[in-house]
Amino acid sequence: MADGDTVDIGGIGDTVDMVRELYEGCYRRLVGQLFAICGSLGEAEDAVQEAFVQAVEKPRRFAKLDNPEAWLRTVALNAVRRRYRRATRFHGLLSRAGVPETAMTGLTADRVALVAALRQLPYEQREAIVLHHIVDLPVREIAVQLGVPEGTVKARLSRGRAGLAPLVHEFADDAEEVNHV
Repeated sequence: MADGDTVDIGGIGDTVDMVRELYEGCYRRLVGQLFAICGSLGEAEDAVQEAFVQAVEKPRRFAKLDNPEAWLRTVALNAVRRRYRRATRFHGLLSRAGVPETAMTGLTADRVALVAALRQLPYEQREAIVLHHIVDLPVREIAVQLGVPEGTVKARLSRGRAGLAPLVHEFADDAEEVNHV
């Protein structure tokens, strides 16, 4: 069987092809979005890979989605959340033991500064800021993806901007604007 060949069992081959095309088209974008949220390139890559694995494992359900990229993003965000909860306990143990955090390599200074500023925000605010300002999702779609009311998303955005304002000049003007969202 050649590399481009697929076995089509009840339309599953078409779905696998769709996943492959989606992977080629949005993998890097999803990794970039998740990196901005979690601050770890490896973690972002793992979460996005996990989302694609779930898509391949459930081809019939995946084929019925209206917005497969949004579904992949949601699955990847859920993976990051699970890992974040686990890592919080682990990092607490490391900090109490006095173990220094490893340095990031291969990143621009601006990117490292932005991620460092984002990491100072509570997770929920960081998530809303990234989805709105980096992924460019409207408040309504963020609310649906996170499973919270639109007002909650707006509050997280407002608080997140206020928290970032002293750290990142781009958000300083937005922190004062209530009707921006």
